[in-house]
Amino acid sequence: MSTPDSRATFAAGFMDDYFAEAEEHVIAVRRSLLTLEAALGSELPAAVLEDLFRSCHSLKGISAMVELREAELLAHHMESCLRAIRQGDVVLSTGNFDSLVNGARTLEGVIVAHRAGQPLPVTDPVLAQLHALAHGDGGTAAAPIALAPVLRLAAASPSPAPRWKVTFVPSPALVVRGVKVDTIRTRLLQLGQVTGVAPKVVAGGGVLFEFEVETAAEEQLAALRGDGVEYEPLPAAVAAAAPSLESGPGTRGTPDQAGERPHDVPVAASANFVRVDLERLDDLMRLVGDMVVTRARLEDTLQRVETHVPFHEWRALQEHSAGIERQLRSLREGVMRVRLVPVGEIFRRMPFVVRDLARDNGKRVQLDLVGQATEIDKFLIERMMDPVIHLVRNAVSHAIETPEERVAAGKSPEGTIRLSASTAGESVVLEISDDGAGIDVEAVAARARASGMAIAGGEIDARTLLDIICVSGFSTRDEADRASGRGVGMAVVRRTVEELGGALAVETRSGRGTTFRVTLPLTLAITDAIIVHVGAHTFAVPQAAVREVIEVEARALRSIERNELLTYRGATLPIVRLARLFALAVEARTRFHAIVVGTGLAAVGLLVDRIAGQREIVVKTISDPLLRVEGISGATELGDGRLVLILDVAALSRALRERAKQLEGMSA
Repeated sequence: MSTPDSRATFAAGFMDDYFAEAEEHVIAVRRSLLTLEAALGSELPAAVLEDLFRSCHSLKGISAMVELREAELLAHHMESCLRAIRQGDVVLSTGNFDSLVNGARTLEGVIVAHRAGQPLPVTDPVLAQLHALAHGDGGTAAAPIALAPVLRLAAASPSPAPRWKVTFVPSPALVVRGVKVDTIRTRLLQLGQVTGVAPKVVAGGGVLFEFEVETAAEEQLAALRGDGVEYEPLPAAVAAAAPSLESGPGTRGTPDQAGERPHDVPVAASANFVRVDLERLDDLMRLVGDMVVTRARLEDTLQRVETHVPFHEWRALQEHSAGIERQLRSLREGVMRVRLVPVGEIFRRMPFVVRDLARDNGKRVQLDLVGQATEIDKFLIERMMDPVIHLVRNAVSHAIETPEERVAAGKSPEGTIRLSASTAGESVVLEISDDGAGIDVEAVAARARASGMAIAGGEIDARTLLDIICVSGFSTRDEADRASGRGVGMAVVRRTVEELGGALAVETRSGRGTTFRVTLPLTLAITDAIIVHVGAHTFAVPQAAVREVIEVEARALRSIERNELLTYRGATLPIVRLARLFALAVEARTRFHAIVVGTGLAAVGLLVDRIAGQREIVVKTISDPLLRVEGISGATELGDGRLVLILDVAALSRALRERAKQLEGMSA
């Protein structure tokens, strides 16, 4: 007999499957709606209508299974609208298209709120709009039709295949063997046509699933009895008592007008993918991290015993150690690849953001998406969602001109915003660019001086411009609108990027457009680092942030207004002594190493005593606020058991910029 804990675990896993599948269908709905909007006023693509209908039908079915009635109702009414449009009873136009968009947005909001345990959004007004659209009322809000507790579909068309009632009773023992409801569903889809499914609660709080299947393969059904399955024949006149069950994103074929799948269309179950909880991947990554530390300890031990081992045995030990290192690196890269997801998870939300803001501001905007298959760590995707949305909203609201202004400037009336992603070594580069008016640098500088900022005279470079617009509370607008919040957003964008170990840069040309460039590491858990020594202290510098390592003579350094500079590749490179920055006791030296980080005008040289080498390190973040120090992002353990602090290169660069501003203000 199943226990309450096992039933709770099963229910939680079932809901996780629901949310994952619902998200896939919501993405498909958004994509299809954008395609339909582009075709308004002409013949609507039938294939897109069918895909949209199928996604709504699937959302209705799986929402009914988990008894999320609000999502079920919304999907049902959207399905009714699409059926009317497909049959020609309703003509889809610019005026009534927003009803479908509002339905999709509210449907997504219901699912997200249910997953977060928050109050669900109000659905009655949207249901009324969809009902009016489905009945061709031209916007008249009629009362929506409520669904019965269990959906009833029209009886299936006559089929020579016998009909069966298949009952699956899950249990912890079956879960251990990998037999779940999705497993049984996939096997039944391979045997024939699944016309319905309904979950039921039995005495004692258990759960079972009743499938209705059309198949002539009774022998194969009998073979499933060992997996918690029982079956019995159904009379041909019995109607389906539950919504048809879709097979997910791998489904092929199209529901007919009654909402059922045609019998002559094969169904392909998506059997090549496994959904894994992100916490399990985090645990696996931590385990790999522990192995990296153990491998470093082994190497350190081997170095100490080298003189005590015969040469031929020592050479064998070295070969085994090198083999373990190669295998461990492959394992690390494999686990990291599992954590990587396409950056399209960020991009896919942008078309709706651009569409709504462009309409509200009376602008015409085209969105180009490039490099959606570029992969990045799932954690970084979640943290970067809001910053990218903010940059896109700023581009629509502030950068792109109105059609009249663009025509007057000799441009196309339609502006373009381009989102691109690409990889550069161990980093991912995201670019958000537009062909708008560009940033008015002089206006920004004037506003900054008026607000009390110390801005040097002369031409403002890109780094200074970015520093100004990323100041919390700075804005060139007197009133906050829907897309802006008095400059708070850019400060948050920059802080988020730098907290993730990345860098933010901006390029702008008057009348030509603006580009924001975000550079991020592929992952944060395990990385390569350069180990450096400053006096008796050891630090780790993430290699992804290092541009170059150079040797420096003490006499080559020049001091100007308490700042040290070095002539570097025909330009001036600011130098920061880590010993002075962290108040460390060091001996006088004539030769140093400078680690060059940053690019362009943001480049800085971190002065250290010597370089110890390169290591693969496990990043342990410092979460206790009482232990946090500016310029330190975390700690790692080396093979000899010592804890080594990891430098926060972005924070050090930021501190240098702020100190430079203070000195400029004092000299002014």
